[in-house]
Amino acid sequence: MTQMKRYIVERDIPGIGQMSITELCGAARASNKALAEIGPKVQWQHSYVAGEKTFCVYLADSEETIRKHSEVSGIPVTTITEVPQIIDPLTANN
Repeated sequence: MTQMKRYIVERDIPGIGQMSITELCGAARASNKALAEIGPKVQWQHSYVAGEKTFCVYLADSEETIRKHSEVSGIPVTTITEVPQIIDPLTANN
């Protein structure tokens, strides 16, 4: 099995912060359809909508697979950043 890595995908999408829940549902459906087509090499965890951008958290085998998801879904990618480590309040307990 391929090792999955965590990525933050930044997307510049003018007007995204003002979209209705119906419009956002349409984007989520396009993403889910692309995920089903590509298969288990990529998983969308969640996205943050902020102003004119989204910041999406994915698990994937590679950046190339995320770019394929963008191509199939029609949702643009601005930047892909691998996240090799996560810290949170519990990190202080180590």
